[in-house]
Amino acid sequence: MKNTANYEIYFPVVAFALLALVVFLDLKFDMLRDSSTATKKPYSFAKVQLAFWLIIILSGFVTIIICIGNHDIPTFANSTLIILGISTGTLTAGRLIDVSDQKNPSVTRSQDEEGEGFLLDILSDENGVSLHRLQCLLFNLIIGGWFCFKILFNLGQAVANAKFNISLILPEVTPNNLVLLGISSGTYIALKTNENKPVTAPATDADTGQNNQVINPIAQIQQGAAVLNAVAKIEPEFIKDEATFNGNPAAG
Repeated sequence: MKNTANYEIYFPVVAFALLALVVFLDLKFDMLRDSSTATKKPYSFAKVQLAFWLIIILSGFVTIIICIGNHDIPTFANSTLIILGISTGTLTAGRLIDVSDQKNPSVTRSQDEEGEGFLLDILSDENGVSLHRLQCLLFNLIIGGWFCFKILFNLGQAVANAKFNISLILPEVTPNNLVLLGISSGTYIALKTNENKPVTAPATDADTGQNNQVINPIAQIQQGAAVLNAVAKIEPEFIKDEATFNGNPAAG
């Protein structure tokens, strides 16, 4: 063991240092902002989500290396990799949607409007503050807060017991909670596909002079179902991997 006298201060110090680095890079290079033509670019929910989990996980990883000796490097649990995968996948899918909208001249992008501030930017779509974005934010904050608490708790266990497996300091997130994060991110992506609608003139009845605008939600429903179906496959595969990791082949 090494640097264990005040082990509980290393994690928040490292996290604050990484947060300061992210804020500096955002101020200088708009790292957390949407691709936008606005002077004050709005914040991107997907980029903020990835930065949030990157800071937490990397802070824990660095703290373990600082506090624990024997030249050991912790191994990430499957659930930690899945969380990073969900965050990265959300950012990638969101970016593909943005590129598609930018190439469509008939689309008016809400991202090209001036940013209104950090919280409003990440919670708002073209219709204002949205429930699905709030849901995703709250689930990430709650599970992220628990993750930080467990890192500090497990660090205490490792300091007290030299035989403690350092790969267990970064906690396992249960399959149900992983699916919860996946569904929240999948819902965000599914609804994002319809955020910037093409500006088209509605059809007009020549006889009545009334607008005949037909709304067909089938395509949007199919997109959402495809995303959620992919996310739902995480749980059985993760349970199988977890059972094998714990030495219980019967569960596989």
